[in-house]
Parts: sequence; structure tokens; C-alpha cells
Amino acid sequence: MSTSSLPVRWLQSLEWRRGFFAWARTDGVTWVYIFKVLAAAFITLWLAMRLELPQPRTAMITVFIVMQPQSGHVFAKSFYRVLGTLAGSAMMVALIAIFPQNTELFLPSLALWVGLCSAGAMRYRTFRAYGFVLAGYTAAMIGLPVLEHPDQAFMAAVWRVLEIALGILVSTFVSAAILPQSASAAMRNALYQRFGTFAGVVVEALRGDSQRDRYETSNVRFVAEAVGLESLRNVTAFEDPHMRRRSGRLVRMNSEFMAITTRFNALHSLLERLRARGPLQIVGAIEPGLETLAQLLQPYVGRALTDADALRLALELGTYKEGLQAQVRGLRAEYLETNPSESDLLDFHTAFELLYRFVDEMFSYAQTHASLAVHKHEREQWDEPYVAQTSWLVSLAAGVRASAVLLLLGSYWLLSDWPSGGMMTLIATVTVGLSAASPNPKRMSFQMACGTAIGAFIGFFETFFVFPWIDGFPLLCMVLAPVFVLGAFLSSRPAYAGYGVGLLVFFAIGSVPNNLTIYNPYTFINDYIGMVIGMFVCAAAGAIILPPNSRWLWSRLEQELREQVLFAIGGRLRGLGSAFESRTRDLLHQAYGLAAGKPQVQSELMGWMFTVLEIGHAIIELRKEQARAPIHPAYAESQPWRQAIRVMGRALARLFLQPSASNHERALVAVDHAISRVQATDEPFARHFDTSVLRRAQSYLHFIRSSLLDPQSPLAPAKGLHHDVP
Repeated sequence: MSTSSLPVRWLQSLEWRRGFFAWARTDGVTWVYIFKVLAAAFITLWLAMRLELPQPRTAMITVFIVMQPQSGHVFAKSFYRVLGTLAGSAMMVALIAIFPQNTELFLPSLALWVGLCSAGAMRYRTFRAYGFVLAGYTAAMIGLPVLEHPDQAFMAAVWRVLEIALGILVSTFVSAAILPQSASAAMRNALYQRFGTFAGVVVEALRGDSQRDRYETSNVRFVAEAVGLESLRNVTAFEDPHMRRRSGRLVRMNSEFMAITTRFNALHSLLERLRARGPLQIVGAIEPGLETLAQLLQPYVGRALTDADALRLALELGTYKEGLQAQVRGLRAEYLETNPSESDLLDFHTAFELLYRFVDEMFSYAQTHASLAVHKHEREQWDEPYVAQTSWLVSLAAGVRASAVLLLLGSYWLLSDWPSGGMMTLIATVTVGLSAASPNPKRMSFQMACGTAIGAFIGFFETFFVFPWIDGFPLLCMVLAPVFVLGAFLSSRPAYAGYGVGLLVFFAIGSVPNNLTIYNPYTFINDYIGMVIGMFVCAAAGAIILPPNSRWLWSRLEQELREQVLFAIGGRLRGLGSAFESRTRDLLHQAYGLAAGKPQVQSELMGWMFTVLEIGHAIIELRKEQARAPIHPAYAESQPWRQAIRVMGRALARLFLQPSASNHERALVAVDHAISRVQATDEPFARHFDTSVLRRAQSYLHFIRSSLLDPQSPLAPAKGLHHDVP
């Protein structure tokens, strides 16, 4: 063997390993998930048949619905499935007991229950939503088949709970035992990676290299991560005791990251206005302080921020913050030599006030991140939870659609006495429940109908031409495996998830044999026709009855986004910052998802989010400054500057409730008046942002004014705000 060929072979081996690990992190995860689905489904089916449960397919369907690539998601979904099943079973037994053989009252009551559950699923969009979905369609799945035999309702509920419990036990065991994928590992990776991305955005913007489209895209990503990490934190509590011990710090980190993105958005907006407006003397006076921070963050750009890196970052930011005040005083002395105008000097002070607060927030974030290295830490104590915000109108629309579908199809079934009408109503109820929390229920229902239709053709062939020829459970598994592999693969792809769910779940409902299999082609065909019709009715309801992806809903969510400024003005000050940040981002995340495929609408929504965060955050800071001001006559409640700020708050509330040119002008006048009152007030401290309450208040007021005058803002008069009609 030639020694010169060894390096070549070593490099080839290294490339092969890199390729294998890259495949394992992407497509390999999908195939592991598919293998788990097959293993859990067949084990569950075998146990259910051996235990002679009435509906073994119900236990197997539980596997298809519960199974997720990550074990934490399986535990969370299983937990809420149990709660939902128990709630739905109890409600159905109660309804059957109250309305035995009285369909005129039973059906509307069931429709009302399903509607309430669908509304709850839309209100709670995490795995808690799945508990509401199960509570709704479990009641229908138990009650509709025994409608003519109410005496069987209780045992039907008991058997269903046992079948679902079996599916959950097997799913959780398989997910945790076979090549487990941890949700806590995914959360750590997301936490470590996002600061590197954020640092890159900050460095670009501080040096004036930021592009608006790329900047907006980055902010959309940060919003989605803030919402997603809160959901992921709830999931990790089910599987990882180490992450459960750090739950308070994880909430705190998420809140602090939202705060630093808002702080930086405000600073970036002000810098962009100054660079666009000119003259450049003020930009040149500010840039030395910005470049120092950019050099500090440059090593962290694109890197994963480990706990050790976070500790080093905290030390560096602490040193930078201590020297920033002296640096600002020196830069201010140099800038005063150029005889700047009062407005330019206000811009200078406001920029460094925002920079100082941004660095302070980032320092706190780095400290919290570094504290994750230990099990117990004082930063675990955090009483400002993430607050989700969902429009009541969106939830109501989901509930109305579900109730309308069940009433319509149930009435048709009872009036026509179609033998498969019960199956049609039942499957429509399941479909409307599974698609309730989807941003596009019409598309989801249509995909499920297509997947069910494919499953009908495959199921007919296997049921009447294959099953009679096989003998034994292994051959049954071999016949069913290709269908389940295809369904699991499609369900793992977000764009085709509806097709996969339809193929897996409804193929199992209609085609997987029970212990006693009845070969009746007429019933088989009629049941599948009923399934597909029910799903198409759900798709039509999603397109007709208050569709969630239509203009009316975007307008409603945009209005609720603007109303967060009123929340900042009038909300309880304790925990207000975190609640304001999370509510605003949650609303944008919903609206942005519903407006998918419409970039103009998404751009308008992003513009409103930036404006709401900028002005709302400045208002909250003004309220905090007034609340912690020293006891002194200059800061008394009766002072003209405090009265002027209250008048300004009312003017801003009117502006965001009804954006118009006249309200915009009133708000500007109120802000100018508040600034003049602050400037005219004497205080006992030097006018520096690190010592003066009024200096900081003046900076925030000036920032609100510059935000109102921003030509890129949706509040700008040039963007066509309508005038009030006398």
C-alpha cells in the first residue's frame, strides 16, 4: 500500500462521515420518526387485538395523532389527549343521560359543546389546544354511534378511554426508548443560535450596512422564535428535569430577548432617520460610541452562545457599560463645539439614552444565559410570565364553523336516515376539530379529504383483494406498512401534512380490520363517500363562514395590534413590559401567518409592529421613570410636565384607536407640549441620562416625536391617513 494514498483515503472517509451526519440531522430524523410510527402502531394494534378491545383501530389512530419526532412533544400531546378524552367522555355521558332518545335537543347541545371546544383550541394554540380538540370530537365519536342505544354510552366511553390509554402508553414508550429525539436539546440549540443571528443584525445596523428587507425578515424570525420557544419550554417540562429546574430563567431569557430586540429596533429606527435626514455631523458624533459596541459584538456574530460565552459576554458588556457614561460625556463635549441646534442635541441625547438602555438589557440577558450552567440561581425568581393574546373574534369564528358543520350534517343525517350519515357527521366533526387551530382550515380540510380519498382506493383493494388471502399478524403488518410509511412521510412535511393525516387516520378508521372483520363492500363504499363529503363540507365552511385568512381578520388583528399602545398607557405597571412585549409579538405572529402569500399585507403588519413597539415601549419607560422618581417638588404629580404627559397619553390613545391626519396632528402637538414642559422644569440633579429623571423623560418624549414623524411609519400623513369627517 502506498503511503501517499493514506491522506486521500482519510479525506474520503472524513467526507463520507460529514455526509452521513448531515443526512442524519435532516432526512435521517424523518426516517427514524417513520420507523417509530410503524413500530408503535403495530405494537398497539397487536396488543389491542390480544386484549380483545372493541375498536383496536382507535388505539392505533391514537399513535398516529400523538406520535411526534421529539419525545417531549409526544409526552405533552399524550397528557392533553388524556385530559381531552376524559372531558369529552364525561360530557357525552352527561348529554346522553339528559337527552336520551331526544335528538332535537341532543344534537344542538353536542354542536354547542364542539363549538366551544373548537373556540378553545383556537384560543390556546399550543398542545393545550389539542386537549380542547379531543374534548370536542371525543364526545361526538362516543355519542353519535350510540345515539339510538343510549344505554351503551357509558361502556362506549370506558372502552374508548382504555383504547386511547393503550395507544398513549405504547407511543410514549417507543418514543423514549428508540433513538429518542429530545425537545430540550432542540430548545438549547435554538437558545444558543439566536443570539449569534441577533449579533449579526446589530453589527450590520450599527455600521449602517443594514437593508430593510433583510432587517424585517430577521425580526419576523425573532418574533416566531419568541412565540415558539415559549411553547417549547412548556414541552420540555414533560421530559427533562434539568430544564424544568430552569423554567423561570427560560421565561426570563425569552422576556429579556424580546426587550433587547425592542430596544435595538428603537435605536435602529432613530439612526436610520438621522442618516436619511442629515446633516451627517450628528451621525459622525454618535458613531464612535456605536463602533465600540460593534467591535465588542463582532466575535459573537453567527456563533452559538454557550453558557461560557454568555459569561464572557456579560463581563465584557459590564466593562463597556461602566465606560460608556464617560465616553458619552466626552463625545457630547466635542459635539457641543459644533454649535448644534436644540433638536440635534436632543437626537444626540436620545440616541445614547437608547444605546445605554440597550446595553443594560443585553447585559441582563447575558447574565441570565450564563446562569443556566448551574441548577439553582437567584435569577430563577421571575414573576413576569409570557402572556399570549388571541382575538376573541378569531376564536368565535372557529367555534361557529364547528357548530354549523355539525348541525348541518347531523340534521341531514337524521332527516335522510342515510346509513352512512352518522359516519359523515362523525368524520366532519373530527376534521373540523383537527383543522380548528390551523391558519387555513379550508386548505387543511381539503388536503385531508384528498388523503382520505387516496386511502379509500388503497383500502378497497386491500380489504377485498388482499386481506382474505393473508394469514397471521406479521402478514397484516407487511400489507399495511407501505400505506403507513407514505402517510407518515407526508405528515412530516408541513406543506403536505393534511394529506398525511387524512391517509393515516381515516385509512385506519375505514380499512384496518378489527378482531371480527365484516366484508361488506356497500357499507365500505358508503362510509368512505360519507367521510369525503363531510371533509369537503368542512373545507367549504372554512372558505365561507368567517374564513381566518381573509381581509376582515387581518384588519381586526391589526386593530388589536394598535390597541397594545392603549395597554401600555393604562395597564398595571407591574409586569407591564413583559406582557406588552409578548402580547404584541403574539398578535403579529398570528396575523403574519394568516397573511401568508400576501407580502404587501405582511409588510404593513410589520410596520405597525415596529411603530407599536417603539411608542409603547417609550410610554412604559416614561411611566417607570415617573413611578421611581425621587420625592421632590420637581417630580410631584401636580407638576405641569406630568400633566402634559398625561394629556399626551390620551392623544396617543386616540391616534392608535383611530389613525387619522387630525389625530396625528393632535398627538404631535401634545408631544411637543410635553417636551417643552419638561425642558422648562428645574430639577436638583445634573442633566445627564445617568442622573436626571427629566433628561431621560425628555429623550423618550423626543423619540416618540421622531417615531410619529418617521416617513416609513404607517402613521405618516404621507401614507394616506384619512381625515376625520366633521
